[in-house]
Amino acid sequence: MTPFHLVYGGEAVVPIEVGVESDRRQCYDADNDGRRLMELDLISKTRDRAATRLTAYRQHMCSTYNRRVIPQTFQVGDLVWKKVKPVGDVGKLEPPWDGPYRVVRKTSSGAYYLADSAGKDLAQPWSATHLQPYRT
Repeated sequence: MTPFHLVYGGEAVVPIEVGVESDRRQCYDADNDGRRLMELDLISKTRDRAATRLTAYRQHMCSTYNRRVIPQTFQVGDLVWKKVKPVGDVGKLEPPWDGPYRVVRKTSSGAYYLADSAGKDLAQPWSATHLQPYRT
C-alpha cells in the first residue's frame, strides 16, 4: 500500500496514463463508480490494517533494539567518566572522556547529577549513555 492509497483509497493515475491508453483506462465502465464508492467505504479498514502492521513493526524493532542494549546504572557516590562533547575545534586526538566525576544525585528519569574532584557540582544532569564507570 502506498501513502496515496491510504489517504485517497486508490492508486494515482500518472500523467502518462492519461495520454496513453492503459488497461485501467480501457476497462473503465459505468460500474466503476459503484466499486469506487465501495472502496472508499472500506478505506478505514485498510488504514486500520496499516496502523496495526506499523504498531507490530515498531514493537518488533523496539524489542530487537532492547535485546542488545546493556543498561548502565550508577549509585550515589560512584566515580564515572563523562563523555566530552565535541565543541568547536576539538580534534580527533583529544581524549573522548573526562573525569573522574562523582555521582551526586540520580533523577527518576535516569539522569545523573555529577560533581568534579574539587566537589563543585556540574550545572546540568547527564544521561547514563554519556557516562562510563571509572575503574582504577
